[in-house]
Amino acid sequence: MSGVSQTSSFAIDVPDSLVARARRGEASAFEQIYRKFERPVFTLALRLTGEREEAQEVLQDTMLRLLDRIGEFRGDAPFWGWLRQIAVNETLMRLRKRGRLPQTEEADETRLEAHETLLPPVAADAAVLARALAALPDATRSVLWLYHAEGYTHEEIAGLMGRTASFSKSQLARGTRRLRQQLGIAQEANAHA
Repeated sequence: MSGVSQTSSFAIDVPDSLVARARRGEASAFEQIYRKFERPVFTLALRLTGEREEAQEVLQDTMLRLLDRIGEFRGDAPFWGWLRQIAVNETLMRLRKRGRLPQTEEADETRLEAHETLLPPVAADAAVLARALAALPDATRSVLWLYHAEGYTHEEIAGLMGRTASFSKSQLARGTRRLRQQLGIAQEANAHA
């Protein structure tokens, strides 16, 4: 997992003693970890899949994987960063298995701007934004969320998705354009540049 960004929109501290208890197999420690991370893992999976039922399945798969792999956590990175990586991998694996991530790159997208801001400094209604995100293709939505909300770089996203950085950049630009269209936001951010 080297080179993976550990920043996230969720800052969740986990006491070392709780992790140690979970490593020893204490059911109450796993239950506390589950309760602490149920919402952020579900939210991440929902943003990547766009479907509540599928996000719930990813949550369960992630927590089962956590049970199996808790001994691998070394504490040299934040616990949420480590668990988040498991959740992202579980989500992307599920999308790939279901054929929901495209298998080829669109060559005409490689020159699109990569560093557009997601939204101008206008507060969008959360429900409207959630619907607009859900309407995007899975790969596009995943790149947008991983880049803007989770803080992954294009190179990291490319590695996770088995693609190139240019694929990530093109999906980011495409998704930004589509979100702006769906939300009726003018391209005034580029006019100020």
